[in-house]
Amino acid sequence: MSLNLQPLKLPSDNERPQVIAGPCSAETEEQVMTTALQLARKGCHMFRAGAWKPRTKPGGFEGNGEKALPWLQNVKKETGMLVATEVATPEHVEKALQYGIDVLWIGARTSANPFAMQAIADTLRGVDVPVLVKNPINPDLELWIGALERINQAGVTRLAAIHRGFSSYDKKIYRNLPMWQIPIELRRRIPELPIFCDPSHIGGRRELIAPLCQQSMDLGFDGLIVESHCDPDRAWSDANQQVTPDVLDYILSLLVIRDEKVTTEGIHELRQQIDELDNQLMELLAKRMRVCREIGQYKKEHNMTVLQPTRYGEILDKRGAQGSLCGMDADFVRKVFESVHEESVRQQVEIINQ
Repeated sequence: MSLNLQPLKLPSDNERPQVIAGPCSAETEEQVMTTALQLARKGCHMFRAGAWKPRTKPGGFEGNGEKALPWLQNVKKETGMLVATEVATPEHVEKALQYGIDVLWIGARTSANPFAMQAIADTLRGVDVPVLVKNPINPDLELWIGALERINQAGVTRLAAIHRGFSSYDKKIYRNLPMWQIPIELRRRIPELPIFCDPSHIGGRRELIAPLCQQSMDLGFDGLIVESHCDPDRAWSDANQQVTPDVLDYILSLLVIRDEKVTTEGIHELRQQIDELDNQLMELLAKRMRVCREIGQYKKEHNMTVLQPTRYGEILDKRGAQGSLCGMDADFVRKVFESVHEESVRQQVEIINQ
């Protein structure tokens, strides 16, 4: 799969990461300018602030709307930074372009709605402006790609993706689960597409921003979009996940950027071993499925149900414990065997229905 893309050349002192920083929302003109000046002194080249803020429930601060756009104009005039804001409707797009906003991003709730994405794409037709598209709130790669395709088909060629994690009812460590395998698959499918990480929305807590920034760089992401506020504890929205410009500068100074151009000759033999082990795994899985089909035949002959919940639970618990003893994450092992069991059940159902 490929998109019609032009290089997204955002101003940066380094090739990686390109950094977009600023408060979650544009609260007041003073707050916007104070934060922008502090970020500019730290070498930031692109300022972000939400003019319109989609909120889960009514009654919260939903942004200042068009009123905030002149504030962003002043940031650009006073600091020289490019300015970016989120758009969710055609009217937002029209207003942002009217006020000379340099970069637009589309949020997770909007990217999950094909009708909204098409309406925004139609409004962007013929406009030369960089657009960044956040992943949908649910872990649906095809929906994310579809959102990117709609914008690209409107003629927008300076395009990037933002990984902000995926919503989950079970809030453990993260506000939104990283599920890194999804942006990794996006990179495999569309290698020329730049990917930014949004550690603020993934983590939901400021102490998680630094490790998430580093992890995204280790995975080869191109940039970061981080929420930074001059007084985070007093922020009108998402206070817990914002950091001061000083703290952000410190986080960025500690980042280790891996060299993507280093030759892989030194690990060629190790990769060969991986290939051999993968082949052995495939052979073992094939043998396991043959046994499962024999079990399916037995269940058919004895009029038994395919699914045996007690047995399924035993397998997951036992293999998870074994995984921990072998130095692997128990949840990872459980997920592997959940997938194996799902295929086993599918094959047994085929046998019974023959």
